[in-house]
Amino acid sequence: MTQSSRRARALSSAVASAIAVALTAVGAGAARADAPVPAGPADRVAGTGVAAGQHKPTATAPLFFLSGMLPSGQMYVYLPDGKGGFDDRSGAYVWPHLKYGVSIDPDLTGYQDGEYHVMDDGTVNLWRGGHVKKMATGWGRYNAVFSPGTLSGAKHPDLLARDKQGVLWRVPTKAGGSLSARVEVGTGWDRYSQITGQGDLTGDREPDVVARDKRGVLWLYKGTGDARKPFASRVRVGSGWNRYDKLVATGDVDADGHSDLLARDPQGKLWLLKGTGRAAAFFKPRVTIGTGFNQYRALF
Repeated sequence: MTQSSRRARALSSAVASAIAVALTAVGAGAARADAPVPAGPADRVAGTGVAAGQHKPTATAPLFFLSGMLPSGQMYVYLPDGKGGFDDRSGAYVWPHLKYGVSIDPDLTGYQDGEYHVMDDGTVNLWRGGHVKKMATGWGRYNAVFSPGTLSGAKHPDLLARDKQGVLWRVPTKAGGSLSARVEVGTGWDRYSQITGQGDLTGDREPDVVARDKRGVLWLYKGTGDARKPFASRVRVGSGWNRYDKLVATGDVDADGHSDLLARDPQGKLWLLKGTGRAAAFFKPRVTIGTGFNQYRALF
């Protein structure tokens, strides 16, 4: 049995066990998002081995799994297979009131080890170590939330949140997952229909962000490492990106040491754009790595 197969089987077993315990605990046919839940896949990714020839995950080219949320709130997870694709999905928890999911690497180990959940009432919960903890309220003001990593060399990652007026805010996180006061990053971000980022795309070990405007042009905001001005002026990547209805960054999908980008088209195909780590050409030509992803109302 290959390492990838062993890893997928272990994950499936862990998730199945977690679901069974959670369902028994709540007695309602679905794990409640406001109840303590047993450890799930995010708590086990940190123990995943690295195959020969693969790069060990780092904070700027991390190993995250892809999460898909059905309209019902049922979540499925896909663990990277280390070859530029994902293993078969495994069922995880049911979060019927989750609006945005934000995958995080709290201690910058290179592995996903938790998630922030922005609920439809504006509450922000942290899921880590098998428990859900309330962290903030009032996040209904934001229409996009994600985490590219640490933007200023801090020991913990930052969250980025765009409000309905188009202002982008940086929200530093602390040990234990608590949130610091937000800091304005810039205005005019409402020009973009998609914003995401996870890790370094330009080879300088600073997290970067990509944003697609409403005309379908993709722009890259290079990370500077400066807390006062975390992004350099935008650089045009290319046009035609409105062929996709969702852009997702989960780090280094193919374990080559460079962060990548995922894109879903309206027909449900999932495309991988492998990162090069070079500012002259950020991505290699796209390759399709899955179908049926239009069943999900959210991907993160």
